[in-house]
Amino acid sequence: MKLSQMPAATQAIRTTQLGILISIALIFVKGISGYLGHSYALIADATESGADVISSGLLWLALLYAQRPPDKGHPYGHGKAEPVAAVVIGLFLLGAAGWIAYHAIGYINTPHALPGKFTLFVLLAVVLVKELLFRHVMKVGKRLNSNAVKADAYHHRSDAITSVAALIGISIALLLGKGYEGADDWAALFACLFIVYNAFQIIKPAFSEIMDSAPSDELIDAICNVASLHEEVKRVEKCYVRKMGLEYYVDMHIEVDPNTIVFEAHRIAHQVKDELIASGLKVKDALIHVEPYIEHY
Repeated sequence: MKLSQMPAATQAIRTTQLGILISIALIFVKGISGYLGHSYALIADATESGADVISSGLLWLALLYAQRPPDKGHPYGHGKAEPVAAVVIGLFLLGAAGWIAYHAIGYINTPHALPGKFTLFVLLAVVLVKELLFRHVMKVGKRLNSNAVKADAYHHRSDAITSVAALIGISIALLLGKGYEGADDWAALFACLFIVYNAFQIIKPAFSEIMDSAPSDELIDAICNVASLHEEVKRVEKCYVRKMGLEYYVDMHIEVDPNTIVFEAHRIAHQVKDELIASGLKVKDALIHVEPYIEHY
């Protein structure tokens, strides 16, 4: 079965597992190459990959927890674990940036040998792998509309950015020779700025989701349109939507013929609910309130 045909949670978990495996391999490749090639920028890059593994592992656990069914204490389910994981990933990025910056400053002030030429080829391969991984994970994140999966993608992009910075720094050091050994350390330091930027890009939408910010107007309009297509719905009076994990919960007021009896109004509300859930808009549940339609107020 293709990844896109799997359940949303399974897609997210499989993508996260792939990222973990690749990041673990890159930790060893970059760490050993950085040590043998006298490149702190490459060692810092390995640290970033380590942060990738930890954050992706947390995301994996959060996605598993988010799948737990609703219970008495969590009637809307456990989907908020997903944006919480995104915030934690963003904080891990900030921590990684601080760790890299601290040690880069130390290495700038410490004399050391020029980086090895072979480290350039290692970095070229790393940039290619991480950029491809970013695009794959981001594609899945957008398809699932998951801030946590998107956050994981940005973590891979940050890794690619630090690798590009290291590539530039090592190239400068090798090109200009003795006296410019610290160029790749400066590169690691500047890469931290991009990592911090990506961290805030991750934290902001995730925090908004935790605070139940409304989704896009396009999604709300699409949900209202599904309800309004029901032949007995005269008007959609209100529609509130909250995101819970990878799915949405809808609170909606619909207006029907004022002469409709309670039994029929109940039937209409259930039909609208079923149509919303079957619409493909990832509606998990809907609470439909029925009101009388009055043409002139």
